[in-house]
Amino acid sequence: MARISGIVIPDNKRIEIALTYVFGIGHFSSKLVLKSAGISPDKKSKDLTAEEINKIQNIIDKNFKVGGELKRDVARNIQRLKEIGSWHGTRHARRLPIHGRTKTNSRTTRGNVRKTMGSGRKSSAEKT
Repeated sequence: MARISGIVIPDNKRIEIALTYVFGIGHFSSKLVLKSAGISPDKKSKDLTAEEINKIQNIIDKNFKVGGELKRDVARNIQRLKEIGSWHGTRHARRLPIHGRTKTNSRTTRGNVRKTMGSGRKSSAEKT
């Protein structure tokens, strides 16, 4: 089992896909890393030598923020938005969606509230 940036990458996947298991490395970044290391993207991760793994690890360490360091930066950015009282910060604080259509796409966050006509209607037998 290969271990890159503290993450055990799966053995039976192509190395191009297996690198995306590292937080902060996507498909495009994975291609860049492999191209600069001179490793074929079609190679399985179990077929990598220790030298190739070290090459990949060194390239990632030099050029990318990954794992805990990246998560800390994201958390700091969100905290800064909350402190300055921006729209994005208040949405984060209330645990609501920040982008997009918030009327319908945030139903699970809001507790599946359905505000349609007749949904909260009382029966005619009840007092108003």
